[in-house]
Amino acid sequence: SSEADLVDIDVALTEAHRIGYPVMLKAASGGGGRGMRVIRDDEQLQKGFFEARNEAQNAFGDDTVFLEKYVERPKHIEVQLVGDQHGHLTHLYERDCSVQRRFQKVVEIAPAVDLTESLRQRLYAYALKIGQAVGYDNVGTVEFLVNPELDRIYFIEVNPRIQVEHTVTEMITGVDLIKTQLFIAAGYPLESPEIGLGPDVVVPRMGVAVQCRITTEDATNDFKPDYGTIVAYRSAGGFGIRLDQGSVYQGAVISPFFDSLLVKVSTQAPTLASAAQKMLRTLDEFRVRGVKTNMQFLQNIVRNPEFQAGHATVDFIKDNPDLLQFKTRLDRATRILNYIGEIVVNGNPDVAGRVDERRQIRKPPLPAADLSVPPAAGTRQKLLELGPEEFAKWLRAEPAIHYTDTTLRDAHQSLLATRMRTIDML
Repeated sequence: SSEADLVDIDVALTEAHRIGYPVMLKAASGGGGRGMRVIRDDEQLQKGFFEARNEAQNAFGDDTVFLEKYVERPKHIEVQLVGDQHGHLTHLYERDCSVQRRFQKVVEIAPAVDLTESLRQRLYAYALKIGQAVGYDNVGTVEFLVNPELDRIYFIEVNPRIQVEHTVTEMITGVDLIKTQLFIAAGYPLESPEIGLGPDVVVPRMGVAVQCRITTEDATNDFKPDYGTIVAYRSAGGFGIRLDQGSVYQGAVISPFFDSLLVKVSTQAPTLASAAQKMLRTLDEFRVRGVKTNMQFLQNIVRNPEFQAGHATVDFIKDNPDLLQFKTRLDRATRILNYIGEIVVNGNPDVAGRVDERRQIRKPPLPAADLSVPPAAGTRQKLLELGPEEFAKWLRAEPAIHYTDTTLRDAHQSLLATRMRTIDML
């Protein structure tokens, strides 16, 4: 990276020639993929230098920029560190955050499945060395760009905080990183029973986990954030599925003034391919209506064979434009509900005027009865008078046919009585 402060364009050009093109021009106070641009020659640097400084000043209040080597088609790998206030430091493996759009992470995997073991161990060693050099405590992430084919590793930065994608590390290790943060802040050592990450502890690495970030971004309109009211929301669930969501529910109002993230969905399975298939099914079962989301874009990513093999680089989305081709959703359930509601409220226009509803009302003839005198005694009174056995003998001896209502019905009788009957029938 640049060794001198880039106070003017001449210094920037000198540093770029020393490093060698292509380089990355970055805002010192930037983050989350913002304030970064790729520079491939002097002309681009002369144009981009002042633009980058102005953008950095407006966005971060600091116009300091620097240069570093731009690595072509790398993987973005980060190592999760955990340290206490007593000088102990360990790692919880790595995450593959290569699936990015405009340098912002979209899908994350833990662990990285296509690294050699020697390359993996070097990443751990570099991350621990960096953490030990500054006496790091609590959780943090050391991020690298890795070219597995050339066996090269480039340091990017340290994030001294919990990461959005910490969920996948928790799923494969069983370690609650948020709780661990609190215990470390309270002074507990890593080897304490409350944390359980002593030097003799071998943290398990259970399968592979994938995280997708569902946002209210319109993937068909250059990922422009959408806003409005969520009219329907249904999330998925099941074995190996984790949801980290905010205030998302039916009736929630999505404002244009806040982050577009709705919910983080994480899945775990023995292999990356099976975790991706589980994620695909999970996203398919989600229903969000009222605002646009990026779910179809995420589905295209996780069903991609290159992704499922673990070969995605930071250029994965750029190299696969078909990821941005979507089928129009049918939205059958909402359309049926809208149709039923319309018919209930306004009637069916297909039969308007064909049926005279007044002709459907039948008034059955009622026998004349004097309601001032008690009703005549019937079989009910005779049953009470004779008792069940004598009443049965009397009924069998009767020459006339007696009719009765009964709850003992066969299937056809029940259907006629409860579903189809509009007038009394014998």
